[in-house]
Amino acid sequence: MDADRRRARRRTARGTALLGSAALLAGCASMPDTGDVSAVKTSRQGDSQVRVYPVPPRENAEPAEIVEGFLEAMTGDDPDFDTARKYLTKQAARTWKPEERTTVLSTAPVPQQGGPARQERAAPGSPQTLLYRLSGRKIATVDDRHAYQPLGSVTYSEFIRLVQQRSADGKQKEWRIDLLPQGLLLGESDFQRNYRSVNKYYFAAGKHWVVADPVYIRKRQDPVTGMDSLTQAVEALLEGPTNWLKPAVETRFPDGTELKEDTTVLATDDQNTLKVPLNDKANGVDREQCRKMAAQILFTVGDLASTRVRQVELQRSDGRSLCALREDRKSDFMADPTPGLRETPYFVDAQGRLARLLPGAKETVEPRRVRGPFGDGAVKVEAAAVSRDEEHAAVLAENGRTLRVAFLQSDSGLPEPLVTSRGARAADRLSAPSWDGRKDLWVADRDPAGPRLLLLPGGTGEPLTVTAPWLGEGVRVEELRLSEDGVRIAMRLTENGRTTLQIGRVERRTVGDRQKVAVVDLQSVAPRMESVASVSWAGPSRLVVLGKQAGGVQQVRYVQTDGSASAAVIPGLNQVKAVAAASDERAPLVAAADDGVVRLRSGVNWQPMVDKGTSPVYPG
Repeated sequence: MDADRRRARRRTARGTALLGSAALLAGCASMPDTGDVSAVKTSRQGDSQVRVYPVPPRENAEPAEIVEGFLEAMTGDDPDFDTARKYLTKQAARTWKPEERTTVLSTAPVPQQGGPARQERAAPGSPQTLLYRLSGRKIATVDDRHAYQPLGSVTYSEFIRLVQQRSADGKQKEWRIDLLPQGLLLGESDFQRNYRSVNKYYFAAGKHWVVADPVYIRKRQDPVTGMDSLTQAVEALLEGPTNWLKPAVETRFPDGTELKEDTTVLATDDQNTLKVPLNDKANGVDREQCRKMAAQILFTVGDLASTRVRQVELQRSDGRSLCALREDRKSDFMADPTPGLRETPYFVDAQGRLARLLPGAKETVEPRRVRGPFGDGAVKVEAAAVSRDEEHAAVLAENGRTLRVAFLQSDSGLPEPLVTSRGARAADRLSAPSWDGRKDLWVADRDPAGPRLLLLPGGTGEPLTVTAPWLGEGVRVEELRLSEDGVRIAMRLTENGRTTLQIGRVERRTVGDRQKVAVVDLQSVAPRMESVASVSWAGPSRLVVLGKQAGGVQQVRYVQTDGSASAAVIPGLNQVKAVAAASDERAPLVAAADDGVVRLRSGVNWQPMVDKGTSPVYPG
């Protein structure tokens, strides 16, 4: 925190001290080393009133002051980083590109003088140079497409070079930076203060529903483009999907479509309509394509505008209306068009029967067994997954050896197994299954002699072996959860005794009359976690995770699918075994603990639902 204290002194000295600085430092949360799990306060997304106003270099500033002033100026909001450029030579100011990437360190970078640069064979009168090393622990980068990439915690070490040059009036020499790393360099707290996560939306390849693509934009005006946050989000959408998601999604915007030149502010009118002026590349699209373009924008700006966006209107380059789409048509472009607010999770009761947790009178909950063989005791259920339309359930039985699927709305007999594992131990057999929004059922066979990732189209018939080049050779799937859109899969993978959380991209193609499916390009979602014990989707690009960091205790927390931490705080809960969340973020969290099944609703603490029960799941 030494760098933070130096910054505070500089701001006070120049009359720019921030009343909110204490709140900012309080946002640097860490995992406790011992004791029970407890809630941790973090900075809220809405703390946008906390601002940093960097100051230009003073006359005769020492080299260390130049370096520290430049690092501070990178955390500010002044247009085009004008103040930061005043710490650079003219040549360096022209070539520095802060928008190229952002490097995030765990704390503010620490500059240390590295001694004078070598001046061997330098001509007489050559300017004196100094090197300063910038060091820290690098935890993430954000590229020029706004994509966040977590890195765990790796050593960061780069250099800044300073030279002495004549001042503007030519009367004295002054230190300036002439060589520096490209992009911005920020501590985690400064990054969280300046940036926010938003979801862009694209269409699943060949489908009519949208997929979330999380990126980071500036909370306030972007210093380089001058765009407000709403306009930044639309501009990022038009730029296309991030590189990781791109092979599995499509955009409906024609190539080259951009916002009309000089558009820096988008706002809703008195009818809550957001008008989006586009360049001439979009002028010739037909009405159906235009509606899909408008849907992408409507989903993207849904959580950004200070006023609710009830309609998006796209405009031609000459200002005429191209098409409009109302908010009530969003369901036309969702994988599950009628998700509602599902507050009825399922669980396995003490007798091994599948049951629902229905809301009772006031705060009570009424467990009700499902119809058919999974609720009447014909088979002892060990884990289950319920299809998103709640018509079918898939269950594991016989110590994970068999997977069966049955209707939930009829009293049919016990169906034959669709998948059988040959694993010798229960831990080497089938994982808990999961349904995607396409009504396909997924399960992993963990048999060391033949590990497989399987997909059952429509939840019936012959299992399809999914291509998974990363599977085997000591890597096993402990748990899998499919996203509602069917494009992404979250998995707990064990390798060398460590269980980590990975997200893979689902790619599908048809060869002749056969479907081929692959899960590729795994990305670490929680690299700073030592172990992960349970995971569930909790929205279009958010997961709820049960795990712990090195030296810490087990916690339930939210993480984004790009690996960044969510600002939402989950109260502590002891002895947790599994967590479950719904696609609708308003539905309560549910967890299995030593005290049975409990839930967490907005504004209250964890509440008991049933005294004895395991394996809570929402449809999916």
